Amino acid sequence: MSIVKLNNKAVSNATAFGSISSLGSMTFIKKLTASSSATLSFVDGTDGVVLDDTYKEYMFTFKNIHPATDSTAFQFQGNAAGGSGYNETITSTFFRAYHGEGGAGGVLGYLTGNDQANGTAFQDLTEQLIGNDNDQCMSGWLKLYNPSSTTFVKHFIASSSQIHAADYNVQAHVAGYFNTTSAIDEIQFKLHSGNIDAGDICLYGIA
Repeated sequence: MSIVKLNNKAVSNATAFGSISSLGSMTFIKKLTASSSATLSFVDGTDGVVLDDTYKEYMFTFKNIHPATDSTAFQFQGNAAGGSGYNETITSTFFRAYHGEGGAGGVLGYLTGNDQANGTAFQDLTEQLIGNDNDQCMSGWLKLYNPSSTTFVKHFIASSSQIHAADYNVQAHVAGYFNTTSAIDEIQFKLHSGNIDAGDICLYGIA
């Protein structure tokens, strides 16, 4: 990739940005739309879903995930190839910042109750308190790295913004890995309690 050359320090006068394709590209694969859904699942080879060695990086985006039940958390888990039950072993970290509409809060902290140490539960991607008022929801993204590898564990990183049931904005940052060298070819999303009333989850492959 070539180096950007700026004239008069103005981006509009840049003479070379290099090849955009060299930075990689996102390919849309599948969108699932919730409608009072208990779970939303992406299974390789099913209904147009690709989650194999076609890409070494996959990205899920969440848009306006609205829970049917107040004060719940958005979660995910995976299945190794040939597996079932969405109970793979996960080790993870979880920290978040929050700030209230009225100015309260402004706090950054680690939450030990939302991480896992070789656990098999669904991994929280948000704090457990997403509100279900008409104007409350969560949005964010999750990246999964080289899920088809049969040599290494499978790393993931996620970030989300949610409206807390008490009208706080909460930004959560989650990272970890599936502690298995088997390929991961199924990912499922759900809420800690209740159904997903509405919202979209899109899957992209990153070349």
